[in-house]
Amino acid sequence: MSSLWSYSLRGTFKRSIGLKPFSIFYYLLSGVLFFVALPFLIYLSFSSKYKESIPSRFFLFRNPKFTQENGVWFHVCSLGEARALKPILDRLQKEKINITTITHTGFAQAKKYTAQVRYLPYELFLPFWVTKQRVVVILEAEFWYMLVLMAKLKGAKVLFLNARISDKSVNKYLKMAWFYRRILENVDLVFAQSQVDKNRFLALGARNIEVVGNIKLALDIQKTNSYTKPEGEVIVAGSTHEGEEKAILEAFVKYKQTQKDAKLFIVPRHPERFESVFTLMLHYATKYDLTLSRFNEQNFATDMVLVDAMGELNNIYAIADIAILGGAFRDDVGGHNPLEPAFFGCKIITGKHFFHQKELFKYVHHVQYVESNEIAKALQNAKQLPNSLMEEKIDLEEIIKTIKEI
Repeated sequence: MSSLWSYSLRGTFKRSIGLKPFSIFYYLLSGVLFFVALPFLIYLSFSSKYKESIPSRFFLFRNPKFTQENGVWFHVCSLGEARALKPILDRLQKEKINITTITHTGFAQAKKYTAQVRYLPYELFLPFWVTKQRVVVILEAEFWYMLVLMAKLKGAKVLFLNARISDKSVNKYLKMAWFYRRILENVDLVFAQSQVDKNRFLALGARNIEVVGNIKLALDIQKTNSYTKPEGEVIVAGSTHEGEEKAILEAFVKYKQTQKDAKLFIVPRHPERFESVFTLMLHYATKYDLTLSRFNEQNFATDMVLVDAMGELNNIYAIADIAILGGAFRDDVGGHNPLEPAFFGCKIITGKHFFHQKELFKYVHHVQYVESNEIAKALQNAKQLPNSLMEEKIDLEEIIKTIKEI
């Protein structure tokens, strides 16, 4: 068995990696890291957040190769990028579409499309897993060396779409420019979000870069259900992360002293946090004599509601007056998409750490950017401010044409 494995491995290197010293070193290093992390991966496999993605990615459990070859393979990270594919896929209906993703929320969204959907395996497995495709389109900042290399060696054209390098990350990329240059030498075309991103990719050695804007601007923003707006002012805290709910609840309690009819809906970003957030909300409800309900009770007349259901955020934005957009009150998340609350006319309050969404915020006006301890003041200021506006402008034609003609 060991001799068969050795022969298979050598053959794969000769055919696919070409015995390039760096590729062999990188591949062997990925193997070492895999075995070092193995106990931790097994442990995480039992958590609700990773019980699907880790067995699929690191053990190939129920994660076979694509059976559609010579198609268009899109690789995305998570929910936001998977959703951003929709206007593109709507115009590629005659193509054989394959999609890989990293997270379970991205996987669930991708399954809504007419496509073969898989989790992207860990790089150790890619030489044996990647199939021949006509074009591979990699979104945003998913810069996996073995993915790009194997796609190219299998004969695909490789595109980076919605490519970005954030202000926070640029110095790290430049320090590792020698590594990213090896990735980018196998990339045929980069569709960058902005001129700033283009300049950063040029500094890393990329070629053939076009600035097309952020494809999320092309999203058809819709609600899936209509709810009756409760009486009073409705505040929605959307896509919140750990630590942000506490600051928002503190601000809401202060605000409610003067705005008695105000109501707060909290929509945590990750479903595995629903129970811990409800416990926190229950603490504030008890301490300040506020009423509390869960979304599935459909009782929107309470002071606070935990929205513990997926896919409801736009529906809540549609009945909200003010949106407190999470992910930007911490310095390690980078913010979330402001287009949706702006589309529904919410007055937007968010934090100052929105580095991953900087390009999108250029198209949204009348936003308050505050620190966590300034949310209560921002709620008061919202009374004098106009509703947020979204300025939409992006043409997908060049992207669609390129994918079809490659």
